[in-house]
Amino acid sequence: MNNQIQDIIRQLEIIQSGKLWMGASYERKLEGLDENLAFQRPLDNLHSVAEIISHLIFWREEAKEKILTGKGTKTDDDPGNWLSNNELKTMGWKSLMEKHYASLDKLKQSLRSRNDDFLREEYFDPDFKGMFTYQFLLDGMIHHDLYHLGQIGIIIKLLLKK
Repeated sequence: MNNQIQDIIRQLEIIQSGKLWMGASYERKLEGLDENLAFQRPLDNLHSVAEIISHLIFWREEAKEKILTGKGTKTDDDPGNWLSNNELKTMGWKSLMEKHYASLDKLKQSLRSRNDDFLREEYFDPDFKGMFTYQFLLDGMIHHDLYHLGQIGIIIKLLLKK
């Protein structure tokens, strides 16, 4: 049985494009955001929307690898964790968003064939330097997506005030 896995997938989908009790989904927040605004930082010490989207892709891909291999390879210090706007501009906003959607699809696909017992299995996490359950990882991915969704909302509000 994989009711819990299906619920995790459902939550990831709702955060991406569904109706959230607490506000707008990624899809709704990002609709109409043009390439110019996507790469702007509203303040020097805040990330751009593009930087955050790239960061989400990085950790989704890492989560997928943990699910498929039983171990992670990335840490917060990895250079790919926070790519600069200049690096991301060469990729382009449209391409970055395609990677964003693909990263979520790949993460969900890595889970679909799993049963709920999988959530109690452990993987090695190099960032936390220890063994953790997949439930911890997937709860963390949901929390991470929600945290950055809130940041993106604030960044967009600040950019539109300029």
